Amino acid sequence: MPSSPPLNEVKANLFKGLAHPVRIRILELLAAGDDVPVSTLIAETGLEASHLSQHLAVLRRYHLVESARRGSAVDYRLASAHVAELLRVARELLGEILRSTQDQLAAVADEAAPTTAPR
Repeated sequence: MPSSPPLNEVKANLFKGLAHPVRIRILELLAAGDDVPVSTLIAETGLEASHLSQHLAVLRRYHLVESARRGSAVDYRLASAHVAELLRVARELLGEILRSTQDQLAAVADEAAPTTAPR
């Protein structure tokens, strides 16, 4: 019986699936609505259909999105509300990092500013 990979490897592979700006953009678009037609994803991302299809295939492989065919059209949605939560938490974390970096830069600028001697 083959052994399962360790959880940290599974998690790393999930993040590899997320590790492209286009895929993050697709997930953000899907998080904003219910079912989103492929035509909308093409319009919003500016990608050719074949390139969008490749990114959607990666997201499907990692069980981040689901699709539903409606006649000749295909709609996509997040596979879980946790995906939207992951995007929200990432946005908050990035905000904290940015604020911390800005505070550090301001402190360095204050230290480098010349002091005026009293007259």
